[in-house]
Parts: sequence; C-alpha cells; structure tokens
Amino acid sequence: MKYPRIAFLFVLCGLITPAFGQEILTATAYFDTVAARYAKINDYIANITYTAKGDTMKGTLYYRSPDMIRIDFSEPKDQVLCSDGKILKVYLPKYNVLLQQPLSGRSNGQMANLATKEGLAIMGKNYSKAYLVSPDPVPLEDGSSEMVIKLKLDWRNTSQGFRQLNVSIGKDGFIRRIVGVDVGYEQYQIDFTNVKTNQNIPATRFNYDGPATANIIDDFLFGRQN
Repeated sequence: MKYPRIAFLFVLCGLITPAFGQEILTATAYFDTVAARYAKINDYIANITYTAKGDTMKGTLYYRSPDMIRIDFSEPKDQVLCSDGKILKVYLPKYNVLLQQPLSGRSNGQMANLATKEGLAIMGKNYSKAYLVSPDPVPLEDGSSEMVIKLKLDWRNTSQGFRQLNVSIGKDGFIRRIVGVDVGYEQYQIDFTNVKTNQNIPATRFNYDGPATANIIDDFLFGRQN
C-alpha cells in the first residue's frame, strides 16, 4: 500500500480554488487575486482526476471552509478520502483497510491548512511566482484546444512538500490543473472539472467511519509515537 501518495493527493486537493480577474497582472499579483477570492469561497464540489507514477484515480471532491475535505472515488471504486479538519481518514476497499491520521500539530500545517486562506498565505510567503509561459493563455497540453494561464511556483525553502507547483487556470476562472514536483522530483498531477462553488455542503458530509468490517490503521503517515 502506497500511503505517501495519498498524502500528496490531500495536499494537492487542498490547493484547489477558483481564480478570477482577466487583467494582465504580474504573476505575484495574479496569485494574490486567487488567494483573495479563495477566502470568499465557503465550499465547492468538483470532479477530479489524479495521476501519479502511471496510476490514475478519479472521483468527486467536496470541500467546506476552512479545512473539511472529502473525495468519493469512482476509480478505485468505493475508495474514500475524508477529513473533518481534525482527523484524516482513507478507506482502501482493495485491502478493506481504514487509515486514520490526526491532523493536529505537525501534520495539520502540511495538509489541512493548505485548504484555507492561511494555507495560500503560506504559499505566498514560501514560493516565488512566475508565469510558466506568458500572461497570455496557452494550450493546457500539447495538442489541446483548451486554453489556460499557467503559473509556476518555486519553493524558497525546503520545508514545503513540493519544490515546484505548476498551476493552470482555465478561461472560466477556475484552476484546471495542478502539477506538483516533490522533493524527490516525483511528479503528481490533479485535474479539476465541473467546479461548483457555494453549494451549502453540510458539515455532516465530512463524517465518515468506513465499513464496520474494515481493519483500522492509525498514524499511517508518521507511525505511532512511543
């Protein structure tokens, strides 16, 4: 079971946010516009596709400010990632295992806080920003007719989970794709479609216990502390 990959997915999902503003701005100013608008989003729903090391995962993401997140996967079927802001839970149906991780202390700063105004402020402080190509729209990828604006964020210190983040923003003003490069130069990609904001998602959506028959593994990110 490749637990760290789940952690990176959670981090990436924490970065999803609508971006607004059509004026040509410096990359830093454009990023600041994204951060300012993110603070006004109460919740959102999006379809996601996550790709890493040749594997692809798909599902529906639910987010509620400031730190609740849930992904119901269609691929792998019935897999769930859920956090109420205090505990991250990941159900892996292939193994009938429920992974649990408290998000207090060190883990909270790495994961849940990225899905907040404060998390974007951390990125603003710890990453330099530039347009990957230019301030003008470019194809999402080679051969694509979908046009996006691409930002490149490079870390200023090694305390961050990703040394580089490439963020593609669609013509509808929403982040369309995030590509993260971690400390080991592994690449992780997440695509967002059909983003719907301020859907009045109830807090109960983020209550998840998993199947009664599932085996529970605690502290799967860091291991038990003696």
